[in-house]
Amino acid sequence: MNQANLILKTAAQTISIECLTLNELQVSLDEKFVKSVQAIIKSKGRVVITGVGKSALIAQKIVATLNSTGTPAIFMHAADAIHGDLGMVRPDDIVLCISKSGETAEVKVLVPLVKNLGNPLIAMVSKEQSFLGRQADYILHTPVAKEADPNNLAPTASTTAQAAMGDALATALLAVKGFTPQDFAQFHPGGALGKQLYLRVSDIYPNNQMPAVQLEDSIQKTILEITSKCLGATAVVTQNNTLKGIVTDGDLRRMLEKGLDMENLRAADIMSTTPKTIPSNSLAVAALQMMRQNSITQLLVVDEGEYKGVIHLHDLIREGLI
Repeated sequence: MNQANLILKTAAQTISIECLTLNELQVSLDEKFVKSVQAIIKSKGRVVITGVGKSALIAQKIVATLNSTGTPAIFMHAADAIHGDLGMVRPDDIVLCISKSGETAEVKVLVPLVKNLGNPLIAMVSKEQSFLGRQADYILHTPVAKEADPNNLAPTASTTAQAAMGDALATALLAVKGFTPQDFAQFHPGGALGKQLYLRVSDIYPNNQMPAVQLEDSIQKTILEITSKCLGATAVVTQNNTLKGIVTDGDLRRMLEKGLDMENLRAADIMSTTPKTIPSNSLAVAALQMMRQNSITQLLVVDEGEYKGVIHLHDLIREGLI
């Protein structure tokens, strides 16, 4: 077998084994999982998640996922716990210990100490009859028939199962608690995810200029307004700023194609009377969706018929929504 075929065959076998592991994990979900979730819901403290080796790395990922979805969590390395870090466990906390075998030396030392503190103990373990499994109050069973590497040694399928179980735990807690997109935004104020959930049109459009002409203004004035404000369009309004239409770069090109007499034309003669508008309190992501659906690059911001300004596609790009 040549090198390329070996690489592809090994990679495919790895993914296949991990897929089988996840299928087995799904089938294994039972009342024990339900009780573990309910125990966390009843807990008045945090979820303290611990482990060693690769399980410790998975523990840190689960901590991050729980914190971002409304369940307070903290990581405690099992080796450090037996050398002083156990002091971070508070009386109301619930401890989740992750171990494939449930027989790791550090785990065997740590578990009795946790039991002495009186904190509930959840075991995420492959072998339910292991030391950890027998000592735990609750079990998150993560069955693993074999690892994905050719030697059945490197933590691969087992860590995949642990990560998936952590996600299942977090999403189950999220569902039961009724965690909403608004709650999610509260924990994700930065980045595109957070902005999709809290950034509003009113946060953006005031930074832009406000191109506007009146119905009887000349085409020359309309062109200058569009050019000077650099937004590719201008609103057409009445004297009290009520929106009547829009003139875009495209409208000007179509006017030229028709060979119309520019000298006698007014803004009202070439404007579109059905401009796409959006209220100022709308989410910015809604503005993006409207632009995409209508293949346009700007929207007029209008509140109860009154023209407020313009939001442009470039604004949304700068905010990282695209």
